[in-house]
Amino acid sequence: MFTLEIIIVLVVLVLAIVMFATERFSVDVVALIIMAVLIISGVISPEQGVAGFSNSATVTVAVMFILSAALFKSGAVVGLGNKLANLFQYNFWLAIITTMLSVGLVSAFINNTPVVAIFIPILAGAAIKSGNNLGKMLMPLSFASMFGGLCTLIGTSTNILVSGIAAEHGLEPFAMFEMGKMGLVFFGVGLLYMTTIGIRLIPKRGGSGGLVQKFGMGEYLTEIVLESTATSAGMTIADSPLTKKLDIDILEVNRKGQKFFMPASKMVLEAGDILKVRCDLEKIKSLIEREGIILKTKRKFGDQDIENEDVVLVEAVIAPNSEFEGKTVKEIAFRQKFGSTVLAIRHRGEIMREKVATTVLRSGDTLLIEAQREKLDALRELQLHGRNTFLIVNEVGFEKYKTEKIAYVVGTIAGIIAMAALNILPIMVAALIGCIFLIITNCISMEEAYRAIDWKVIFLLAGAMSLGVAMDNSGAAALLSGLLIEGAGSWGPTAVVSILYFITVIMTSVMSNNASAVLLAPIAIAAAIAMGVDARPFLMAITFAASSSFMTPIGYQTNTMIYGAGNYKFMDFVKVGGPLNLIFWIIATFMIPVFFPF
Repeated sequence: MFTLEIIIVLVVLVLAIVMFATERFSVDVVALIIMAVLIISGVISPEQGVAGFSNSATVTVAVMFILSAALFKSGAVVGLGNKLANLFQYNFWLAIITTMLSVGLVSAFINNTPVVAIFIPILAGAAIKSGNNLGKMLMPLSFASMFGGLCTLIGTSTNILVSGIAAEHGLEPFAMFEMGKMGLVFFGVGLLYMTTIGIRLIPKRGGSGGLVQKFGMGEYLTEIVLESTATSAGMTIADSPLTKKLDIDILEVNRKGQKFFMPASKMVLEAGDILKVRCDLEKIKSLIEREGIILKTKRKFGDQDIENEDVVLVEAVIAPNSEFEGKTVKEIAFRQKFGSTVLAIRHRGEIMREKVATTVLRSGDTLLIEAQREKLDALRELQLHGRNTFLIVNEVGFEKYKTEKIAYVVGTIAGIIAMAALNILPIMVAALIGCIFLIITNCISMEEAYRAIDWKVIFLLAGAMSLGVAMDNSGAAALLSGLLIEGAGSWGPTAVVSILYFITVIMTSVMSNNASAVLLAPIAIAAAIAMGVDARPFLMAITFAASSSFMTPIGYQTNTMIYGAGNYKFMDFVKVGGPLNLIFWIIATFMIPVFFPF
């Protein structure tokens, strides 16, 4: 029966899915909108609305971000990555298998987003040295991090989240290694698939010729000479028709042999100046037609024509939940703040070389940046481990690592795992104690701890949990589970496991995996109660599926991170990840009931 509360919850549910999928608003904003609407409508109380912030799962996820940051500050993972990178110069297949195993092992205990962030520049360097294609290395990297996350409770925030939801409903929370057997099956099958079929399906694109060639910038860079009759002669760069009317970026001014890189907008142009500019093909034609302007050369530029002792080309990826998401290069004031110019953007598989300044940035976008070497530190401070903004693909060793703290950090994480596995302390308590210890021993500062937490994820979890409570309170979860049972219940609980896994994979392919899990977990629990079976297999189906999104670049954060860096197209993920998702679905349907009986 449809009550007013059920109708409100179902409308909010549909709107939430649409907003999560379209990315019109950031995930944390959507979560807060959900929370506010449900409280105002009276479906949940204010206390229930904000209860997600104090939920043990939310607190545990926040603390795990800090532990991950401490591990990377120690340099332990970078040291491992550098050793693995050397293998690629001797044997590609041995290196790729060892890398996938190592990344999977680390990701089983640490948030996989920073794991992938560390390895992207390391593998980029390895690709150059060994002559291997970077695309053949990054997709296995991302998938391996997901395989590892399936093996333990703390492998991903989704595992912790679903465990917390189970506890809220009076069920036993997940044990540390409860997912291990099933997770290792997925890991083994995934590794076998990627090393025998998957890598061969990844096309080779780019990989050599430098960043200018990779971004196809050769025809978008040119040099012009200002004659005495040029309108711009005697005017500042800001007032020049070149920048005001044609919207051209002046990258360098060569005046009688003296070069001015990234000249200030107040610099006055003079007759005889040779300008290195970035503009599209139509604007180059317009330049040639203007009086007093001569095209100096028609040759295509390469990296060597831009880089010198003062200027360097940098490739950087916008990180998931970056502070730059939803902003344009112009709004960020890149040139003024960082002494850098964005020459091109690889956006959702397409290269944007025109209207670069007004293109809205999204996570996964790769930027081609011309930066002054003396101001590189400003860009380095934006690295993923610092302000969670982006990571520089073609630069390794950007942090001052605290290698003397490796034993402290590794020992603390091992202690947390042991205490949780042996039921000495709940995972939240053990993680909190470990976090405090690392701060006291100066493995990570309090400021770094605050910055390490991905607050968008925390707000997403808290806000999405309020919708889960509303689904329970209103009876919407029972209604939807009834429809599920009516459609598949006659085939038995195994069919329900299969359907829940499939629905979760599809939802996770277009929206946050955490949001998918929160929305479906109450339905799974209600279905188990109605069928009179254990809810564990249903919850495990959702948990495994939510962290196994291989077939789109936007379905999982690590896929988004490698999207531009690996020079991939959207269909590359469909081609490689689609069959893997199908294989996992079949395995899950028949194996989850074996490891988690009804």
